[in-house]
Amino acid sequence: MQGQTKSISFDGREIRLTTGRYAPQAGGSVLVECGDTAVLVTATRAAGREGIDFLPLICDYEERLYAAGRIPGSFMRREGRPPERATLISRLIDRPMRPLFPSWMRDDIQIVATCLSLDERVPADVLAVTGASMATLLAGIPFNGPMAAVRVGLLGDDFVLNPSYREIERGDLDLVVAGTPDGVVMVEAGANQLTEQDVIEAIDFGYEAVCELIKAQESVLKESGIKQMVPEEPEQDTVIPTYLEKNCSKGIGEVLKQFEQTKEERDSKLEEIKAKVSETIEGLKEDNAVKKAAISNTKLLSNSFKALTKKLMREQIIKEGKRVDGRALDEVREIQSAAGVLPKRVHGSGLFQRGLTQVLSTATLGTPSDAQEMDDLNPNTEKTYIHHYNFPPYSVGETRPMRTPGRREVGHGALAERAIIPVLPAKDTFPYVLRVVSEVLSSNGSTSMGSVCGSTLALMDAGVPLKAPVSGAAMGLIKEGKEVKILTDIQGIEDFLGDMDFKVAGTEKGITALQMDMKITGLKVATVADAINQARPARIHILEKMLEAIDQPRETLSPHAPRLLSFRIDPELIGTVIGPGGRTIKGITERTNTKIDIEDGGIVTIASHDGTAAEEAQRIIEGLTRKVHEGEVFTGGITRIIPIGAFVEILPGKEGMIHISQLSEARVEKVEDVVKVGDVVTVRVREIDNRGRINLTLRGVPQNGEDAHPDPTPTPVAPLN
Repeated sequence: MQGQTKSISFDGREIRLTTGRYAPQAGGSVLVECGDTAVLVTATRAAGREGIDFLPLICDYEERLYAAGRIPGSFMRREGRPPERATLISRLIDRPMRPLFPSWMRDDIQIVATCLSLDERVPADVLAVTGASMATLLAGIPFNGPMAAVRVGLLGDDFVLNPSYREIERGDLDLVVAGTPDGVVMVEAGANQLTEQDVIEAIDFGYEAVCELIKAQESVLKESGIKQMVPEEPEQDTVIPTYLEKNCSKGIGEVLKQFEQTKEERDSKLEEIKAKVSETIEGLKEDNAVKKAAISNTKLLSNSFKALTKKLMREQIIKEGKRVDGRALDEVREIQSAAGVLPKRVHGSGLFQRGLTQVLSTATLGTPSDAQEMDDLNPNTEKTYIHHYNFPPYSVGETRPMRTPGRREVGHGALAERAIIPVLPAKDTFPYVLRVVSEVLSSNGSTSMGSVCGSTLALMDAGVPLKAPVSGAAMGLIKEGKEVKILTDIQGIEDFLGDMDFKVAGTEKGITALQMDMKITGLKVATVADAINQARPARIHILEKMLEAIDQPRETLSPHAPRLLSFRIDPELIGTVIGPGGRTIKGITERTNTKIDIEDGGIVTIASHDGTAAEEAQRIIEGLTRKVHEGEVFTGGITRIIPIGAFVEILPGKEGMIHISQLSEARVEKVEDVVKVGDVVTVRVREIDNRGRINLTLRGVPQNGEDAHPDPTPTPVAPLN
């Protein structure tokens, strides 16, 4: 069980790669460690299945709660369906790995990353990404690597490499950069309205560390005596591609230059050309080489037609600077925005359309108890802003069964969520839990950025006081040799046939989220910088169009949204409010018909559709938690009588007792001789005993208001910071 360990240190942090010890029957395996975080990553290859025309790559990230010393909270006490965060990390592994496999490869490949131990100072995701590359190389799978990933944080003015969870929370940037020797291949980021230049510098900083990890992987291969598999493309049958290029190039080129047509018209014309050439091939003689090739591989004609269309579209952009819809390379499609498109039973709604992409977003305001509990390895135990993204088949004119959300839906929702979080109001000023749902009604590129724009409209329509509105744009790229063209606001065909999908979201002040995926093996940082800078005027243009629909949050909430009051009490008095077995707080909620949440820090949130009821609940809680001092005078009603005295509610929810000896200067035989339930009396606090009980007196206290002391002003509740 002896293995080989390679260590690399940068910024005082050590990453260890152990090979040859774990999972001996996997194609390749590596244990990646940093601090006490350990991730086992394996890569296994199986023979390809007949008839498939894509790369069947599966990337799975598995969380085990024992890694953090915890037992699962489910009924079965066993890990079940992967939590959302595990799905996002699976995508984080897949996105930089997929473009590095040869385009002709059809073998089944599975990469499994299992978090075996978690150090709260060291997130496991970037370790899993780097481990995926190392395991694939060790498995001898054709692969254009090595590839590595690092996280970059920003604390003050300093970039931090692979920051801890706490540093990520405190910082203004959470950026993951993955790259190869050819350049950057993936970027994922959330930022607190950082400038384009700050983000570019962070990517450059991260890529330098990526290069060090790449060298470490190359060193492990060399020391292990493993020669990296250099992908060599097998010979392809060129009969069909050559025939199509000769007979279809002119027709396809003419269709691509008809800039005024709709997507449906363009697709229909291309299908007509393909159908016509297919009929022509059908009519050829049996011994014709073209017909033989088409019969031997039924998918070859369709795939070759797509490849030719891709080639001609790219040539048109590179040579003529014209896109299939006639736009300039930096031009945004027509924008339409609307807010409040649904009845106010829905707390907030927004409709955003860019070209043929249309997204309807809704916002719902909930109480603190509606927060999503997180049962995963992330130290954060709940989410108070939730974004869900739905992509029904009708949005692309298709039919298919509608199942639970897939990885794509989860990923797009998380990206839109990340883009909005930096501009949400502080919890102490707006304590609502927020859920936004984006329904993609029509898709022709960049629905995730459409979701960001729709979310902003819906939240503002719901009256959420955002710090600033957020918009987003998707950037594309065509690279042929040394020629590089960056496209603003890509549509579906440009995403499908292009080399990059780079989503940039932010406010007028700066960037809040990034996500870059490549279809080539890497991009220089300078080109990434050009794409980021070109995205800014597009974002601002889109934002201006959105603000024409709604330029600021509504001043009032939907009448159907809950009303929340939030204030702070002394944390030591939380038990007083809750009461034995929760009886006190339950009594308050039943009496006022409200919903009350109390956090450990003493923040009390009261939810109700009736503002008066919420205020009454607040008065009761403030009364329970207000400190009473000896000598203070209060006026209150007699609530109950016992043989030795009477109880007076001196503050909402807080009682004191008048002993029978303190009811009058004269001797009193029965309490009822002086007071009865319901009487209003003025009392003075005589003492507070060592058990906190309040003892009152009527002796020497004027009644009937003639010379009575006024009620003292209640001690103000400390404001929320």
